[in-house]
Amino acid sequence: MTAPVIEADDVSRSFGKSGTEVLAVHHVSFRVSDGELLLLMGPSGSGKTTLLAMLGCILRPTSGHIRVQGKEVGTLPSKELARLRAETIGFVFQGFNLLSALTAWENVALAGDLLPRRPRNMHSRSVEILKNIGLGHRLYHLPENLSAGEKQRVAFARALVNSPRIILADEPTANLDSENRDMVASLLRQAVKEQGVSVIIATHDERILQAADRVIRIEDGQLTDDRKHLP
Repeated sequence: MTAPVIEADDVSRSFGKSGTEVLAVHHVSFRVSDGELLLLMGPSGSGKTTLLAMLGCILRPTSGHIRVQGKEVGTLPSKELARLRAETIGFVFQGFNLLSALTAWENVALAGDLLPRRPRNMHSRSVEILKNIGLGHRLYHLPENLSAGEKQRVAFARALVNSPRIILADEPTANLDSENRDMVASLLRQAVKEQGVSVIIATHDERILQAADRVIRIEDGQLTDDRKHLP
């Protein structure tokens, strides 16, 4: 049996000092396999974004253990943690996080600058990915000239360009209409099927349940359910 791509063991995360401490995530444990699309579902304030940030090596757990590709997030030196994040994880954000002064392909290619050695073919790879998701006619458009759905597809292309093993998506369909919601969910599902990427989507959007292999529900920082999705 292959090792999980992500392991969370008895993970907690708090903010603030003693006396005013807020426990955002507490005693959470689960595994994510290669080629699995997992929905991390919960209402606003449930702790899912904090948990996603820890899985993405942005935050370290206050206690417990998170291992990404077998590497311990809590104790890995900051430089190695940044490298693991850049080489292993692609991020898709609710707010797109595109740079307004850069065109669509430039926003995608910029992700290569985070790698220790920028691939020489980053320009052609960025263009290819954008064409493959139906944005070949938008390569040289600035974000202000793109629709919400197009911006989210550019963000998805940026997450893919470094060939990550893991994609983490924070409410990727929250600001989209039904057509673009279904398209983004389909693209994430396609990445799992064709490239073996593991995808974790933090969301409260019940409309994308059909895309998932498994659903974990979180409320008040604790897991309330963890099961395979049954259509």
